[in-house]
Amino acid sequence: MSRGLKTTIVILASLVVLGLIVLPGLRQTIQRISKSPKTEQQARREVMQVPISTPTDVKVQAQMYWLSPSTPTSLAATPVEIPLSADPAERSKQLLIALIGMAPTPERRTLSADATLLAFYIQPDGTGIADFSDELQTSTPSGILSEQLAVDSIVQTLGANKAGIQKLKILIHGQDAETLAGHVDISGLIAVPSPLLVVVPVTQAAPSGSAPPARATSGAGKTKPAGSTPASPTPTRP
Repeated sequence: MSRGLKTTIVILASLVVLGLIVLPGLRQTIQRISKSPKTEQQARREVMQVPISTPTDVKVQAQMYWLSPSTPTSLAATPVEIPLSADPAERSKQLLIALIGMAPTPERRTLSADATLLAFYIQPDGTGIADFSDELQTSTPSGILSEQLAVDSIVQTLGANKAGIQKLKILIHGQDAETLAGHVDISGLIAVPSPLLVVVPVTQAAPSGSAPPARATSGAGKTKPAGSTPASPTPTRP
């Protein structure tokens, strides 16, 4: 065998050995690069949606307003045991994060699972400022009913659980928005009903011979007890 042929064989053998060593690492690098990395928005969502814990947390039966299982065109209060803070701003954050992430079923969801609560704070006059990610706007089905149900679920959940705010301003990524998804106006302040004005469906049957108190709806997301019927005057004798 000639000297040149031997040299060629040695070089080829060295290249084969080198390939066996390098190829596995190269393959892993290619696979790692081919995977789509987390976007900044996805990373922020994971951080922001972690349940908030404060020193004053107490587990309570919170009333969460999602779509009614029997009438999906209306809301229904659903009791959920979650820890809530005594601090109004932290309490509101906990409620809204639970409203987004703890819907019993996808069909009862009022806010997109992709939406994120970016910030919440309360002004001195009792106005709450809720700053949501763009997904609250882009992932909400466009339409008067779906948009109104989304807004109502937010304010009724806050109102039913004594969040300590009277009005709410919704921001989208720190900016004012004219509408939620093209129809329902969110450019101004939205009234937050007090716990006495939030209707909670009766879950127990009324005693025999008695009727549950009637309630009448007054405006979107607001309810008030129906007035009692005045008694008929007693006829006077001649």
